[in-house]
Amino acid sequence: MTSSDPSPQPHATAEQVEAARHDSKLAQVLYHDWEAENYDEKWSISYDQRCVEYARGRFDAVVPDREIRNLPYERALEIGCGTGFFLLNLIQAGVARRGSVTDLSPGMVKVAIRNGQSLGLDIDGRVADAEGVPYHDDTFDLVVGHAVLHHIPDVELSLREAIRVLRPGGRFVFAGEPTTVGDGYARALSTLTWRITTNVTKLPGLSSWRRPQAELDESSRAAALEALVDLHTFTPQDLERMATNAGAVEVATITEEFTAAMLGWPLRTVEAAVPPGRLGWGWARFAFTGWKTLSWMDANVWRHVVPKSWFYNVVLTGIKPS
Repeated sequence: MTSSDPSPQPHATAEQVEAARHDSKLAQVLYHDWEAENYDEKWSISYDQRCVEYARGRFDAVVPDREIRNLPYERALEIGCGTGFFLLNLIQAGVARRGSVTDLSPGMVKVAIRNGQSLGLDIDGRVADAEGVPYHDDTFDLVVGHAVLHHIPDVELSLREAIRVLRPGGRFVFAGEPTTVGDGYARALSTLTWRITTNVTKLPGLSSWRRPQAELDESSRAAALEALVDLHTFTPQDLERMATNAGAVEVATITEEFTAAMLGWPLRTVEAAVPPGRLGWGWARFAFTGWKTLSWMDANVWRHVVPKSWFYNVVLTGIKPS
């Protein structure tokens, strides 16, 4: 970031939340600046073996073996980087040598650069709109993003920008995009879990399991913003069509997490409703082991039975024509 970048705001007022209802990009900045410093903790993001393997797994699942054998890429870009989770872990996994990050949120860019520096990685960053990436044509060998396309008003334009800054023959990989069916059951399960948890913790003797009301009110304001920043859900065919229209070739998608998402979303909702650290290490081990076990079932059993569009996450890839 440069000194001219706007300073992130730590919290959004009720008035700002109301204004954001009429301006989706303002909503993006407010929400992601608000969440930046606590985002990794909220989503159990780390930069150790667990998340390095997760990031590399998404990449390997959709990229042909012939290309994987020629890694690493020299220079990579993450669009809508958040805290840098996807690119930083891919670099640690040997996918790329050095990287650049962009995000509409100054707070997120600040945290992503800090995370990269703490890992000793070669990272630079810019505050930027995904619909206007501030790099020259033919700059990068790889462009990636994680859970970003569903936040962007014009998804096809952002894919055109990703392709523009790629060198001929360069690849893009966007992971973690919600399907229409998956988003439906995830939201329903999360809402039900929130209601049950917040009501149960009102019972006598359980007050220590309930966050202070001020924190719950703040969480509700953040949730109101979160509802404004989630602009799209997709079918795999939606994303394949938009990538092809944007000019990509060798376009492909895979979908992941079916029963794993049905477990993961309620667990994260419980974690958001109780005081930090209250659940302990046993809970964390149960959550991670349960998610991994169900992910294995999804990949090896349910993938052969359940329609592709019913899985929660879509991973999209394509290549810039040579």
